[in-house]
Amino acid sequence: MVSVLTQERLLGAALGSIFTGVVVFEQRRSIYKSISDNQAQSDVLSQVREPIFGKQSRSQFAHLWNKAVDQTFGPVIDLLSSRGW
Repeated sequence: MVSVLTQERLLGAALGSIFTGVVVFEQRRSIYKSISDNQAQSDVLSQVREPIFGKQSRSQFAHLWNKAVDQTFGPVIDLLSSRGW
């Protein structure tokens, strides 16, 4: 006959194993769900907008940069040109 102490230990081990299995399962399910949600969200975002440095963004940046340089250094260039440099 199995003693009461052995039965309690077996019951504790079984319940502990079941509890650990449930916790691990829920954690994995949560991780897989978050990965799936992030992939779905990134798929939607990639379809909606252009990458940060896409062709259109680069050309707009180049245009704004050239305009800012012209406005900043334009008077200096005019001055130097009038003096024959």
